[in-house]
Amino acid sequence: MARKQRTEEEEATIDMTPMLDIVFIMLIFFIVTTSFVKEAGIEVNKPQSDQATKQKAANIFIAISEGGDVWMDKRQVDVERVRANLERLLAEQPTDVVIVQADLESEHGVVVEVMDQIKAAGIDRISIAAKDN
Repeated sequence: MARKQRTEEEEATIDMTPMLDIVFIMLIFFIVTTSFVKEAGIEVNKPQSDQATKQKAANIFIAISEGGDVWMDKRQVDVERVRANLERLLAEQPTDVVIVQADLESEHGVVVEVMDQIKAAGIDRISIAAKDN
């Protein structure tokens, strides 16, 4: 009986194409399903509260500085432009809650104007950030 001689061309090889396809599909899946947090862009001195509770993860933060400057998505915006910027952010990533980070020394009127703009954009749940005692 003649034994079959294997040539180099008949050697077993591993096809990497299906594995690479799966890796790229998983990469695309994770990129699409990742939620990005839209930070306000400045740090504010939040008021303290005994009744502060942890809010579930929110994606959009609006900060109001001591001088009344409004920050969204790491840039300063006018109070009148909060609604338009919020609608743009909501188109990218829908959410049902927005967190307002108002400085302890910020004016009440500016905070109310920002909250009105948020309501006009269609968000009913607004949380005010505070430090827990």
